[in-house]
Amino acid sequence: MWWGSRLWGLLALLCGAAPAPAPPSAAPLLCNVSLDSPAEQRWLPVLRHFDPEFLRAAVARVIGERVPKWVHEVIRSVAVELEFLMPQPFAGEMLGLCRALGISLGDGVLLNFAYESTAFCTSIVAQDDKGNIYHGRNLDYDFVDILSKITIDVQFIKSGQVAYQGTTFLGYVGLWTGQSPHKFTVSGDEREGGGWWENAIAAFLNRNYPVSWLVRDTLSRAEDFQSAVLRLAGIPIIAEVYYIVGGVSPKEGMVITRNRKGPADLWPLDPLGGAWFRVETNYDHWTTPPPFDDRRTPAIKALNATGQHNINFDTLFKVFLLNSVCSTTISGELKTDKFVC
Repeated sequence: MWWGSRLWGLLALLCGAAPAPAPPSAAPLLCNVSLDSPAEQRWLPVLRHFDPEFLRAAVARVIGERVPKWVHEVIRSVAVELEFLMPQPFAGEMLGLCRALGISLGDGVLLNFAYESTAFCTSIVAQDDKGNIYHGRNLDYDFVDILSKITIDVQFIKSGQVAYQGTTFLGYVGLWTGQSPHKFTVSGDEREGGGWWENAIAAFLNRNYPVSWLVRDTLSRAEDFQSAVLRLAGIPIIAEVYYIVGGVSPKEGMVITRNRKGPADLWPLDPLGGAWFRVETNYDHWTTPPPFDDRRTPAIKALNATGQHNINFDTLFKVFLLNSVCSTTISGELKTDKFVC
């Protein structure tokens, strides 16, 4: 039986404070990054589309406003060793970007850490009544005035084919949003773990993965939904996170609540039991979200009002357009691409 092997993918909405929703703006720049090129050279063609002075100023501002001074001192003291502490291809890619921009590798690492620590999001994975899987997400970051200008869609090319794809920010080598064609999709939502910087630095020096690097590594290596879930659930990471995974077959949807060392909880779709969708914001699903940031309840109400028989790309997108489903009112870059397997 044909179950609809299409995978409608990953709405990436960049949200920021504003008085009212803004209409969708132009799609982000679509870039190809060749995995067949040396790691240090992969992002250089993409850099040519951006003003290096603006990028250097953006790096300085993000680090200055988000990174504690003691963290900057720690990274500076081990800067010579950073290249050897990071796994490939991330070390080579960051080194190439930093050299091209004329910034230190330590600042490149801190830029990635700063983005990792500020991602407030809502992710939804759902199954319609025909067995098709839909996966959507929004991203709510600080620095929307910067990030809206450097948001890019990236196709990672290997041997002339799209190996995987995602949405990211130039200079950020990880992915919070990605798809492995005909296999699975992944989104990541921040989970509050306490003492983020101190613990993250310690874990990084122990060679744990940043959470977005594991997303990209999984997109590169996993062959299907099940193997993606195993990797995302089990590999040590530097911070707690929620990984939301969608597949191409019925019931292939999962919210993975992560501790640094392993899974705290696995929350699968259960359409036969009536749970045809899962909503994950930035709070454990078995707890009550705080009243000042309850995006879960309006999302659930909107999905129930839509109904399983009516869920599709357009109706799911409308759920994300609700102001109450973003932690702030939508503005900036609205990205509404469809990834179809």
